[in-house]
Amino acid sequence: MAPPPGRPEGLSAYDSTVILVDDAVWPWRGRRWAHLVSDQSYEELHAFAARLGLRRESFQGDHYDVPAGVRIEAIGLGAAAVDGRELVRRLRASGLRSRRSG
Repeated sequence: MAPPPGRPEGLSAYDSTVILVDDAVWPWRGRRWAHLVSDQSYEELHAFAARLGLRRESFQGDHYDVPAGVRIEAIGLGAAAVDGRELVRRLRASGLRSRRSG
């Protein structure tokens, strides 16, 4: 059986996750927001974001900010729901975590 779209073959269930989304806990403009990242590549992240209807201009260096409703859509498309610490741990381990300036 082929893996879900966006997940490479030959990896364990845990390692096969490409797209991660944390809890929508960050308040802004009257909504709660989450972070959408990839633990494999930016290309996979941009492709997944496009499937959600996100504009490339909203990319924040290593993630997309998504409102709670879009978070639910992302999970429905195969993103793994993780807590914020796990998201950052996996992003750092992948080498895709961008460094903040200053």
